[in-house]
Amino acid sequence: MPEYRKLSGERTVTVVGLVAGAAGIAILWASGVEFPVAIPPGLVILLVGALFVGLAPWRWAPGVGAFLGSFVTLGFLISGGLPNLVGGDGSTFFGTPNPIGRDTLGTIIGTWIQMIGVLTALIAGMMATWSNYRKPTQAQQ
Repeated sequence: MPEYRKLSGERTVTVVGLVAGAAGIAILWASGVEFPVAIPPGLVILLVGALFVGLAPWRWAPGVGAFLGSFVTLGFLISGGLPNLVGGDGSTFFGTPNPIGRDTLGTIIGTWIQMIGVLTALIAGMMATWSNYRKPTQAQQ
């Protein structure tokens, strides 16, 4: 009979953060932001990461969520996305042209949701991984 385990609070928050980050990317996509391929890769990566963190049995699995959160955050900062976060000129968005030439409400909301989600995943993933290694392993009875 399979053994089911309950997700820790931090691991659950990590999954929710990754899904929120993916939802932010979906809002950006729906708002007309152009991505290099038909389906935004970040959307797929964050959703697959959320599945992995939620389903993987290993203690280090939430660290993958933390890594994905830091990866998206660093990419956002390196690409010059910060002006779009605060409603800048919007001439570029993550290195791709904004078709409208300025920020729209959808791009601002999508960016905020994405960044709040991935930062949540980063922090909660680190906390969950740290917590998993601090708890003594219980012997199977």
